[in-house]
Amino acid sequence: MARKIIIDTDPGQDDAVAILLALASPEIEVLGITTVAGNVPLPLTTRNARLIVGLCGREVPIHAGSDAPLQRKLVTAEYVHGKTGLDGIDLGEPTVPLSGEDGVGFIIDTLRREAPGTVTLVPIGPLTNIATAFARAPDIVSRVQQIVLMGGAYFEVGNVTPAAEFNIYVDPEAAAAVFASGVDLVVMPLDVTHKALTSADWVAGMRALGNRAGQAVAGWTDFFERYDREKYGAHGAPLHDPCTIAFLIRPDLFSGRRINVEIETTGQFTTGMTVADWWGVSGRAANALFIRDIDRDGFFALLTERIAALP
Repeated sequence: MARKIIIDTDPGQDDAVAILLALASPEIEVLGITTVAGNVPLPLTTRNARLIVGLCGREVPIHAGSDAPLQRKLVTAEYVHGKTGLDGIDLGEPTVPLSGEDGVGFIIDTLRREAPGTVTLVPIGPLTNIATAFARAPDIVSRVQQIVLMGGAYFEVGNVTPAAEFNIYVDPEAAAAVFASGVDLVVMPLDVTHKALTSADWVAGMRALGNRAGQAVAGWTDFFERYDREKYGAHGAPLHDPCTIAFLIRPDLFSGRRINVEIETTGQFTTGMTVADWWGVSGRAANALFIRDIDRDGFFALLTERIAALP
């Protein structure tokens, strides 16, 4: 039976690849996509989600969610993703409609409608929508099967401040609420996603697939890997967000450890830090499976196989 998921996203080129992977995989049933402000403001993340779904020739419900963090001013990342958030290829105007219900309401209604323990939330942007849904409807928390999220960093330290990864930093109060919720968490931090580096050969292979999705992935990767090459001296770009979907399809590609993870919200220099107790020194109970390693070749083979099957 296919795994039922809601993708909560702020696309983003790597978000786009994650959505394509999910929609190309029979093991996954995407019940809907909710958008959040993050990489770029909400109107653009919502437009981008519509463009990405349109690439697949699919109609998946898309719901616009929160346009600002719970307590803070929005921080965006056009310096990574370009002014649209999805620079690299012109996909024209979106044709997939936007659903009327707001994203937070959709999360609540879906979790109440589906059988308990059958819906997984896959947040690959700031956690504002998830935290808002949990606060508005506490009854849904126990109905969530699992949360598989991209966010945080420990051994790799931060990418937006010395201590914080972008998704957590944008809304640390939301992240703190989600990490304290008691839901079964799987965390894809920079520690693992920085090992999921594209290569020139893989990008060329995407372009050579000859389908619209392959052309788009190649264009997006060409665009945003420039930033990572300049910043990290890497030879490719990390595909952060697709790690969440790959984990749902092939958990054997990943390894990590169940540990306690707390979110710093008040630090002078460390706001948004994921304080990951890798060595178990705090005495706090484990609340997350914190992923640290990936079978990179297996991951990219999976991506290639599934993206090749798209229109």
